[in-house]
Amino acid sequence: MTDFTMEKGADGVAVITWDVPGKSMNVLSMDGATALNGLIDDALADDAVKGIVITSGKKDFAAGMDLKVIAGMKDANGAQGVFDGVMTLHHLLRKIELAGMDPKTKKGGKPIASALPGTALGIGLELPLATHRIFAADNAKAKIGLPEIMVGIFPGAGGTTRLTRKLGAMMAAPFLLEGKLSDPKKAKSAGLIDEVVEDPLAAAKAWVLEAKEADLVKPWDAKGYKMPGGEPFHPAGFMTFVGASAMVHGKTMGVYPAAKALLSAVYEGSMVPFDQALKIEARWFTNVLMNPSSTAMIRSLFINKEALEKGANRPDAPDQTVRKVGILGAGMMGAGIAYVSAMAGIEVVLIDAAQDSADRGKAYSTGLLDKAISRKKATEEKKAQVLDRITATTDYAAMQGCDLIVEAVFEDPSVKAEVTRKAEAVIPQDAIFATNTSTLPISDLARASARPQQFIGIHFFSPVDKMLLVEIIKGKETGPVAVAKALDFVRQIRKTPIVVNDERFFYANRCIIPYINEGIRMVAEGVNPTLVENAAKMMGMPLGPLQLVDETSIDLGVKIAKATKAAMGDAYPDGAVDDVLFWMADQGRMGRKGGAGFYAYEDGKRQGLWEGLDAQYPRSPDQPALEDIQHRLMFAQSLEAVRALEDGVLEDIREGDVGAILGWGFAPWSGGPFGWLDILGAGRAVQICDRLEAQHGPRFKAPQMLRQMAEKGDSFYDRFGSGKKAA
Repeated sequence: MTDFTMEKGADGVAVITWDVPGKSMNVLSMDGATALNGLIDDALADDAVKGIVITSGKKDFAAGMDLKVIAGMKDANGAQGVFDGVMTLHHLLRKIELAGMDPKTKKGGKPIASALPGTALGIGLELPLATHRIFAADNAKAKIGLPEIMVGIFPGAGGTTRLTRKLGAMMAAPFLLEGKLSDPKKAKSAGLIDEVVEDPLAAAKAWVLEAKEADLVKPWDAKGYKMPGGEPFHPAGFMTFVGASAMVHGKTMGVYPAAKALLSAVYEGSMVPFDQALKIEARWFTNVLMNPSSTAMIRSLFINKEALEKGANRPDAPDQTVRKVGILGAGMMGAGIAYVSAMAGIEVVLIDAAQDSADRGKAYSTGLLDKAISRKKATEEKKAQVLDRITATTDYAAMQGCDLIVEAVFEDPSVKAEVTRKAEAVIPQDAIFATNTSTLPISDLARASARPQQFIGIHFFSPVDKMLLVEIIKGKETGPVAVAKALDFVRQIRKTPIVVNDERFFYANRCIIPYINEGIRMVAEGVNPTLVENAAKMMGMPLGPLQLVDETSIDLGVKIAKATKAAMGDAYPDGAVDDVLFWMADQGRMGRKGGAGFYAYEDGKRQGLWEGLDAQYPRSPDQPALEDIQHRLMFAQSLEAVRALEDGVLEDIREGDVGAILGWGFAPWSGGPFGWLDILGAGRAVQICDRLEAQHGPRFKAPQMLRQMAEKGDSFYDRFGSGKKAA
């Protein structure tokens, strides 16, 4: 079977159906493109064919290009391979667009329409954009757009050039530079598609049979075409491109090459004929794909993320789909877990010590659903269905029949031990018990369980409904069924799981805390706090370390510091950090939730860094270089990730990179800490470590693994890629 098949109807309409065997969503491969090219040639050459409709045999149209194929172009023949592959797609889509027309008169072509039953993303929209009319089903769940920028590339099969010429640079910007996705009706309003109908295939056939020659000529192929909003040399267009350049740099801080390249392709392409613009687009796309940042982003945000979500590291155990989950603790974390579970169709028992607390936990879901309804993303019927799945109670007996328990009570071992024993008294013998904790060792908490093999850690990130990552922690006695259950649950609630072994702070917090601490250290040293924050953002971190500690709360930082110091004793390394953190707490500045932290707040809105920092920690007259600050902040995180791999806490660098990006926003352009170190090169990384260690102490000592890699010229992905375990 091929990805595309064609049926020529008695009415003269040839219907080309895209239906990739063995996949739930269509993705385009080069073999598929070749097959489509042959069918288009056949239909255009057949006098009995009056027109063509391209549709899908699946419920959706297409999820885009197979990014593994794009990566393969690069691996096969470098830049030339990428450029040639992209130009092959351009020639195919241009053939569809011109549809056999006379090159000069633009007459004699056959109408080609596209019929989209559902979601159309990436090449799944670029292909329809090359057809003469796009019909989409009235399907509110469908998403239409060009999300390539989100994985470090940009629409390179003509989408950038066509959408800009169709809408103008300003109107196309949200779809190209932000990857904005729309439902069909909004996509029609924005001008992405032409019609929203009940039966897109029937409507497309009818249109094809009635289309006039003038209906087939795209605006950019017609004489006298002018780009909406103005070309770059037009006064209005000039201001658009100046503003767009400033916006792109402001949002990307210059570290995301795809956005800048996209803008360059649009700017240069808009000043030349259409076919030349496609070549410019292909060159810039090739430029981006040859950039190591693009490779790293595709690898982490698409290939590795998808592999983890499909269970790359799942133990060989029977299906562990969760039917009924019991959640202990109805605070913000427990309430969030209840919401995402109920949204996934799972029956939920939400338990708290007091009924009013349990009811408030359920009300959290009500609030989120009401907000979704106000934004037309949910219905009253959907709200009722979700809320009906949640039982808020104080009665542990309600957990009978639960196959998974998620405990989300206070970070107090004695409280967690008490609820563990109470739950195990009523739940089935084969139920899995998961504790949601961010710092407490799982193996210690498992001592309260009569079934340690069925005891596991599940670390959710707050707010649960928005954060994509869930960290699963194996205790010393945790069995494979518990791991499989946790993984299957996380996939059910549409999150991305990583699995790590038990040690203080696990993986995510082990790396986040040094990042925060390094920023606080620099404040104590007299480094300008604004310089610290902006240095982090210029490296692609979404939040500077001071803003991050405000968001997570300073009192939590104090609590973690005290517990860590008690556990480590004389080996505790962060006394200088505590001096600042404890002083802030003594001033009553507990972070954003208290309306006062490293930043000042007004009515809950962040205003700027608190002026009191300067009084307590005067700025040094000699400020460090920007690069030195960035190295301290980036290595504080990355070296801890390497140590986690050395220590066996992390077993798979794919989980380390995906977890870092989704968990705390580690510079997505780099592909994660291991991706960043590979871009930097192990040799260069060790040189920087040696300098930082000499200047700032042993926390920057290069791990032995990194030093060995530098000596051998290795990289992390050469040595540990594709799930290979650390030796």
